Amino acid sequence: MIRKATPQDLPQVEDTYNELFDHEAATVSYTNWKKGLYPTLDYARQAQEAGTLYVGEDEEGRIYGSVILNHIQPEEYAKIPWAFDAKPEEIVVIHTLCIRPSAARKGYGRQFCQFSEEFARQVGAKVIRLDTYEGNMPARSFYPTLGYRFAGSTRFHFQKVIWENLYCYEKQL
Repeated sequence: MIRKATPQDLPQVEDTYNELFDHEAATVSYTNWKKGLYPTLDYARQAQEAGTLYVGEDEEGRIYGSVILNHIQPEEYAKIPWAFDAKPEEIVVIHTLCIRPSAARKGYGRQFCQFSEEFARQVGAKVIRLDTYEGNMPARSFYPTLGYRFAGSTRFHFQKVIWENLYCYEKQL
């Protein structure tokens, strides 16, 4: 089940981030996220307080992942040649989609994307957008299977802490 996060969910959301950091430190870093910089408990708390943080919860009540959904487009999005034009309030952006590695390969990423698209439709959005690190080959191959089109790439100062090239995707709803 995917639902709006509560303050009580925040420690488990932080656990999903930490599990991903530890997994990537031991294997390969696809996200380019940095422990202590992004994403953090504070970042999740701000999103939860804004009402934009959503969590996936399994049958045992364990949080297996989270996503932030809002209308906030990074300033670098202005450099991308988007195919689908819409007013800012008609665009929902997927941020910080994170599935704990121990819950991978169970369809949770697909469920979060479907949830995000349904959320976007409910708030009157016409387009959904997202970005991913250029080295995140699993994500770069995953999003097109869900109908997202590659729109372009550009250098981002991600959350004002990490410089990286991000690939941007969009889907018309």
